[in-house]
Amino acid sequence: MAAASEKQASDIVLLDLRSLCSFADYFVILSGESERQLEAIRDEIDKTLEEDGQRLLHQEGGPASGWLLLDYGEVIVHIFTSPQREYYQLDRLWSQATPLVRIQ
Repeated sequence: MAAASEKQASDIVLLDLRSLCSFADYFVILSGESERQLEAIRDEIDKTLEEDGQRLLHQEGGPASGWLLLDYGEVIVHIFTSPQREYYQLDRLWSQATPLVRIQ
């Protein structure tokens, strides 16, 4: 989350999903304001997690779509533009998850 914050990501949320689903333990949901910022956030997260020994298993979406999904196994990172985040409403969809951290 610090990696995303360094690239000016906003509305960062870490959700604990362990009691709700079997495919991931945590979701990180955050917003960026432009394609370039989404790319910078993605690159910084990937670099930081790779340095910590975490490998990106799968990626979906792209900056031009306004949504990126980074799958690190136990942790899935969702990077949205504000309009796409509002459209998909993952925060609401996973409202039963325990929020561990929220950085406005």
